[in-house]
Amino acid sequence: MNLAKISANGQITVPIEIRKLLGLKSGDKILFYQKPNGEVVINNASAQAIYKAQTAFSGVAEAIGVYNDDDVQALVNEVRYGKDGQ
Repeated sequence: MNLAKISANGQITVPIEIRKLLGLKSGDKILFYQKPNGEVVINNASAQAIYKAQTAFSGVAEAIGVYNDDDVQALVNEVRYGKDGQ
């Protein structure tokens, strides 16, 4: 268990053990959310956003024919330069 104190401005210092556990570094944002049972959970907002994006895009790559790094690069080139590569 870790304990943090709230300053007069409402700021807290996240204990080092928790920062390491969540992969937090200076400047990162943290996400607070409440579970249906009332429990409040803290997450690394960046990690949570990546997880949500991965979930949302699950299966999309295969649907558009992207299977490997070469396919990704070809798609990037198409977006940058058009279908004819110019």
